[in-house]
Amino acid sequence: MACISPDGKPTESGTKMLRALQAGLKSPEEIAKETGLPLFRVRSGLRELTQAGLADQKEDKYKLSEKGTKLIK
Repeated sequence: MACISPDGKPTESGTKMLRALQAGLKSPEEIAKETGLPLFRVRSGLRELTQAGLADQKEDKYKLSEKGTKLIK
């Protein structure tokens, strides 16, 4: 299950992950726990969200990008 749809918008699982990142830097494990999504799906989803410019990686944690913040609001 992809986190970005073919039209470039986040899917339901992608949106869950972006909402989890609203509170600031989080690890994939923290996001999985908060969203109830499997860790493997969160990790692949974060790669997609980062490639789409919706999330930024800082060491082993992730945060919303400016583009991701605008999309969620």
